[in-house]
Amino acid sequence: MAAASSSDSDSGRAESSEASSKWLDAHYDPMANIHTFSACLQLADLHGDGEYKLVVGDLGPGGQQPRLKVLKGPTVLSESPLPALPAAAATFLMEQHEPRTPALALASGPCVYVYKNLRPYFKFSLPQLPPNPLEQDLWNQAKEISLPSVPVFLEVSGQFDVEFRLAAACRNGNIYMLRRDSKRPKYCIELSAQPVGLVRVHKVLVVGSNQDSLHGFTHKGKRLWAVQMPAAILTMNLLEQRSRGLQAVMAGLANGEVRIYRDKALLSIIRTPDAVTSLCFGRYGREDHTLIMTTRGGGLIIKILKRTAVFVEGGGEAGPPPAQAMKLNMPRKTRLYVDQTLREREAGTAMHRSFQADLYLLRLRAARAYAQALESSLSPVSATAREPLKLHAVVQGLGPTFKLTLHLQNTSTARPILGLLVCFLYNEGLYALPRAFFKVPLLVPGLSYPLETFVESLSDKGISDIIKVLVLREGQSAPLLSAHINMPVSEGLAAA
Repeated sequence: MAAASSSDSDSGRAESSEASSKWLDAHYDPMANIHTFSACLQLADLHGDGEYKLVVGDLGPGGQQPRLKVLKGPTVLSESPLPALPAAAATFLMEQHEPRTPALALASGPCVYVYKNLRPYFKFSLPQLPPNPLEQDLWNQAKEISLPSVPVFLEVSGQFDVEFRLAAACRNGNIYMLRRDSKRPKYCIELSAQPVGLVRVHKVLVVGSNQDSLHGFTHKGKRLWAVQMPAAILTMNLLEQRSRGLQAVMAGLANGEVRIYRDKALLSIIRTPDAVTSLCFGRYGREDHTLIMTTRGGGLIIKILKRTAVFVEGGGEAGPPPAQAMKLNMPRKTRLYVDQTLREREAGTAMHRSFQADLYLLRLRAARAYAQALESSLSPVSATAREPLKLHAVVQGLGPTFKLTLHLQNTSTARPILGLLVCFLYNEGLYALPRAFFKVPLLVPGLSYPLETFVESLSDKGISDIIKVLVLREGQSAPLLSAHINMPVSEGLAAA
């Protein structure tokens, strides 16, 4: 027992030292009297002076006396009462002229309050007044989107006017995926437990469940991975370190730990004096990477990520993963499996010979296709050692006029190449080229020469064809190398 206790304390000290090597303890106030969750925390440059403030929708002790607080560093800059409990907060830009100071939107009770310069500016009550006629179509589209259950978490990516995806975690334990033109959910992710958090990391949806586990899903509902937590998940949020291209998920646990994961790999563990109920990571003050946490008892913790900090997979804990010690649930051998095993034993020689025959036939066909490509110079890389050339083409434009650029390179080490010609073969009823045949200048070894020309599409029927490019030697009819360019369909309108 003493040895086990010593081992646990040593591992705890190792994790604490590992976390402290990445984070600076900027502030800790156990009596800050801040009671909120992650959706009500926002970091924003409210005055346009480069000094980022912390906006808190405070529930108040015991859900009484909700207030809107703005913090600058560890001190409260301003405080104003709210008529009802806050549900979420977000910042957005209302004006285009400089300085572009963001406005604050706060959902409280049945209303959405908009603050500008920390003063009340708008109030939207639900249900709203009849919408503006210019926005009627947009509201009709929004009304057509329906979900089978009440959503509790939303995660949106993309732009509303172009293309967007919306993931909604609902109270029935399912996550529904919607797109811009869909009136009904396109995909459905069925969870085995109720969701307690939803965060999008790149193209992966990370879901926390009340079974103390994190799950990763694609936007089509395919499950990628699952990680078991040592305690219940209280809050989740995104950690984004843009200077290193890192995106990870933070999970605050009931045992006083904050775990940081990239996919299913544990990057770091932060131990706190009390259970963390809200997380927020971003620019605070003039520090780009600041982690702000509030605890169950109303405390405020501020940590700053060191500029030299590097997250390494597996840095949070040592030893093999817990899944390695789990026994696999092997299925029982079915009658079909036994029959197939006996068949393979009896006809093993014939099956091997059949496989070898098919393999030899595949190799023969590949060799014939390769030889034919060399004989007809269909490869973009020349096969002769006398003229070592490489060719690739780039098509630019929407049409009807396209810019065609050929990149021709002499891949020899020391010998230049002279006396080459370029010829285009195309359907003259669909395309027109100002130069379908021209000479190539001297090619210096190692340099890529761009040869540009323009292609005009003559058809207005929305069809396209292939343009063949041949590189020839003067006095020879067989091309050295060739390329087939699949031209795009013309999307532009010809000038009248």
